[in-house]
Amino acid sequence: MENTKQVSLFYKVFSLLSVVRGYNILVLVAAQYLASIFIFSPQKSVRHVVFDLHLLFVVIASICVVAGGYIINNFYDSRADKINRPYKAGLDSYVSQETKLTLYFILNFIGVVIAYFVSWKAAAFFSVYIFGIWFYSHKLKKYPLTGLIAATVLTILPFFVVFVYFKNFSKIIFVHAIFLFLVIMVRELIKDLENMKGAVASNYKTFPVAYGERNTKIFSVFLLLMTLGPVIFLFTYPAISYMKYYFYITMVSLIVVGVALFKSKEKRHYTVLHTALKFLLLLGVVSLVFIDPSLLIEKVIDRLH
Repeated sequence: MENTKQVSLFYKVFSLLSVVRGYNILVLVAAQYLASIFIFSPQKSVRHVVFDLHLLFVVIASICVVAGGYIINNFYDSRADKINRPYKAGLDSYVSQETKLTLYFILNFIGVVIAYFVSWKAAAFFSVYIFGIWFYSHKLKKYPLTGLIAATVLTILPFFVVFVYFKNFSKIIFVHAIFLFLVIMVRELIKDLENMKGAVASNYKTFPVAYGERNTKIFSVFLLLMTLGPVIFLFTYPAISYMKYYFYITMVSLIVVGVALFKSKEKRHYTVLHTALKFLLLLGVVSLVFIDPSLLIEKVIDRLH
């Protein structure tokens, strides 16, 4: 009997991690801290950044609010997920909808309260962000253009709330933002192609449903071509140092994705391309440490003293 309870608890915990996308949240935390160290505050030591209490509050608030966002999105998408991701939907069902909603409100409350310890502006930002996620999940995602833009903006905001915290408004950061915006938008389009059946069943007029697969592919390739602008611009900045090799890999990868996208016809093809772009974004997070290797060594030495 006790073993049965332990197994049940294990599945519920695993189910909850699936609902809140634990992997994505870990990547977000890594991105926020690495960007804080190597881009937003390069003159500060690792110790200063890692033990910055207000930054920690921003990161925790981000974790709570983003996890809450995944929960409410899962709540509204439960019907579509049974069609698009039957195995994941089955795993997610180990936690009841009532429990999910309760956790959603608790996480958002904690997120706003913690953000208030940073400033009332931070609390206001996360409050608006919470509303934005709910409005997207409830209304906006049912429409092609507004849903696409909203999904992209909501994905990128938790990362760039950190650069607002450090008040680092350099040109290179905005160019990075444009690059990320375009790649994430393509990822969203491919994800919509992947989930067309569920979107139709749930009456979601996503971009592929509204404009067709071919037009979605053409628009995606257009966006991929637009990423060349930010990448070429970033190559002119010596400050990116060895991260330029990431952008070389990115240029080749995005060309391959564009060609493969036009040849794709089945859900599994779109799943592979969607996964490839997620991996490319993850690689970008890891590559932040190569912006200035000498800076990395200095910071590590500083941390050891």
